[in-house]
Amino acid sequence: MTQTLPVLVTGGAGYIGSHAVLALKDAGWPVAVIDNLTTGFRWAVPDGVAFYQGDIEDAALLARIIAEQGIGAVMHFAGSIIVPESVENPLKYYHNNTAKSRALIAAAVAGGVQHFIFSSTAATYGVPEVSPVNEDAPKLPINPYGMSKLMTELMLADVTRAHRFNDGALRYFNVAGADPAARTGQSTAGATHLIKVAVEAALGKRGHVDVFGTDYATADGTGVRDYIHVSDLAAAHVLALEALIADPAQSLTMNCGYGRGFSVLEVLDAVDRVTNRTIERRLGPRRAGDPDSLISDNRRIKATLPWVPRHADLDTIVGHALAWERRLSEIRGEG
Repeated sequence: MTQTLPVLVTGGAGYIGSHAVLALKDAGWPVAVIDNLTTGFRWAVPDGVAFYQGDIEDAALLARIIAEQGIGAVMHFAGSIIVPESVENPLKYYHNNTAKSRALIAAAVAGGVQHFIFSSTAATYGVPEVSPVNEDAPKLPINPYGMSKLMTELMLADVTRAHRFNDGALRYFNVAGADPAARTGQSTAGATHLIKVAVEAALGKRGHVDVFGTDYATADGTGVRDYIHVSDLAAAHVLALEALIADPAQSLTMNCGYGRGFSVLEVLDAVDRVTNRTIERRLGPRRAGDPDSLISDNRRIKATLPWVPRHADLDTIVGHALAWERRLSEIRGEG
């Protein structure tokens, strides 16, 4: 294994960030977390991990963390992620996702940090003409969320050319599931991800699930997406960091998905199957900008990293999400 460096995880009290913290900690990496707890939870950060409550645009705090913890790498998950909100409030997204990322990158460079893993998104592709979509496809975001992430990718690419610094931009497809041991999971109230919403409905936390569009050019008329288990995604981050450290001259841009898709109705069928319940489905019109199908071409990540997904099964993803939802009810004292 590559030599471990102390890693600063931004947004490490949130959904994907907390799984990355576990993956790093389980593999023996020293970890510190910064999170402003706007959408994250202090209890999601495990014991033994240095925690700083604050904002990634606080240059003085970042300088202190980098110095105190001897930070050698950053994994950046902090940001806003709700597409419709980005359309309604674009300035929030350009502030949280772009301007604050610029401040974080500046602090990393000033502090001598040389490796940076960035939580990017398939939304950078917009509505691709071809699916599966590969990393060289045109980047044509159709909303401020995707554009704010793409702008950060571009900043990082420029910084790698100007400084002793390399980066890995990982473009996520649809992240789902939870830690198999139910140590953490998706916990934010009002989440919009389909599997999270469906599991909540199966447990009576929602009355129904809305299905947006039934006239897509797919087998059953509903949109098809590539769902990746969050723990497999976290593992990819650790491997990407090892690759950056092993070859400081390289930077990486890679899709993170399984290379196959499931329709909305197939996902809901899986939730019915795993929970042995029938969720009410309310069929409605399409949402603007949703493509028929969005599936990753994942050949690059498989060729670049020794990444072998361990949870690439839809029922497994749903089962872990369900177990976490029940655990979350216990944490919140519900029921």
